[in-house]
Amino acid sequence: MNPRLDVMILGLLAGLVGLFQLAPLALALALGEPGGPFVPGLAVGLLLAAAGLVAGRGASRTVRPRDGFLVVGVGWILASAISAVPFVASGATGPVDAWFEAVSGITTTGSTILVDIEAQSASLLFWRSMTQWIGGMGIIVFTIAILPLLGVGGMQLFRAEVPGPVTDKIAPRVTVTARYLWLVYVGLTAIEALLLRAFGMPALEAVDHAFTTMATGGFSPKAASIGAYDSPLIRVTVIVFMALAGMNFVLHFKAFQGRLRDVLRDEELRWYLALIALFAIPMTVVLALVEQQPLGRAAEDAFFTVVSLMTTTGYATADYELWPLVTHGPIILLLILGGMAGSTGGGVKTLRTLLAFRSLRASFSRMLHPHAVRPVVYRGRPVPGPVMEAIWGFFAAYITLAVLGMLVVNMTGADLVTSWSASLTALGNVGPGLGAVGPVDNFAALPGGVKLVLSALMLFGRLELYTLLLLLMPGFWRR
Repeated sequence: MNPRLDVMILGLLAGLVGLFQLAPLALALALGEPGGPFVPGLAVGLLLAAAGLVAGRGASRTVRPRDGFLVVGVGWILASAISAVPFVASGATGPVDAWFEAVSGITTTGSTILVDIEAQSASLLFWRSMTQWIGGMGIIVFTIAILPLLGVGGMQLFRAEVPGPVTDKIAPRVTVTARYLWLVYVGLTAIEALLLRAFGMPALEAVDHAFTTMATGGFSPKAASIGAYDSPLIRVTVIVFMALAGMNFVLHFKAFQGRLRDVLRDEELRWYLALIALFAIPMTVVLALVEQQPLGRAAEDAFFTVVSLMTTTGYATADYELWPLVTHGPIILLLILGGMAGSTGGGVKTLRTLLAFRSLRASFSRMLHPHAVRPVVYRGRPVPGPVMEAIWGFFAAYITLAVLGMLVVNMTGADLVTSWSASLTALGNVGPGLGAVGPVDNFAALPGGVKLVLSALMLFGRLELYTLLLLLMPGFWRR
């Protein structure tokens, strides 16, 4: 490994997170709110950046695979710690709750410990939403876009951070890819904010929601989430942009280039849209027939909930815990699925489920025809064996961590529904679950130790398990 370079990059990450706090600081001053809570995080970030640059002076500029995993894993923990400072400095929370809220933000999970959200200052809520926006596309991707200024290559960082089993590149150079992805991300965020404002949402709340929609984070400055706005136009807009945020951002770039045919032919996109319809249409029927909702409102609530949970955004317009029990099983599955690879969403990702489905189909075919060759095919090409092994290994690790999380929550006396959904929603970076952590509840009542465990699951989920699991392997630290 290259420790001095690692320290320099981590210092740069800390400085970036600190500099982002200039935005809520400026907002606080403009609104006449205390700006003090954002000064310590800014100062700590800049000091760590300066220390990193000094430590990295003269270091080799080669980023090796181990360096990439180390920087990404530690970088997300460091970014969470600096993001937590304003919550403590403002007096809104204690250290453990601040850590939970910050990790939930940076990992775009959206679980919250704030009981009275609307009692918080507008600038703190803006920072809360901004942490999700920073984490959505990934502070690491942002960093590798500017690493060439320091003569540092970023491919290993990109591979370690970008979600999904397959990493698409827009341009031959990874730093150019990162810049394009951020341009798309910023552009879609701005478009959504303008639309929400045009449809009647106050300007600052429109920005807050645009931040957390495109990040598939789900933090809202309103306790009732999107349900606080009695506007079908707002709800439909949010549905559309949640679905867009759950798509591979490379497809957005291709669409902006006018390559719509390539977008529409994408196999994972078709699978993603098919899954949304598969869950939302039956749910619409149930709400219309059993709950006797008007068909239009039933469809709106069903599609909003399905898209929100599947993309791991976690917004709510209705308390789905009160829906018929037949909908609760699908809701649990939605906490697992996730968005497309290369999106800002969490979960296991639809590409993994697609390839796993095709792998099972190929296995059944080989049972019937033992001598036939039935490879798993994606985009017209056989999927390499190591990729499929990694996917099945991912599922095994995902289930193991989910069960361990469930056991920890259950040991506090929580019922199985609450325990399972709390673990799954943390690992999948979804936000709300079922039981005591449902869409109208929060995580404030959980013991501090459980909050720390769930925070760890959020980090594992956001970094696709392997990044942090590798850091726990003794062999990782051996030469």
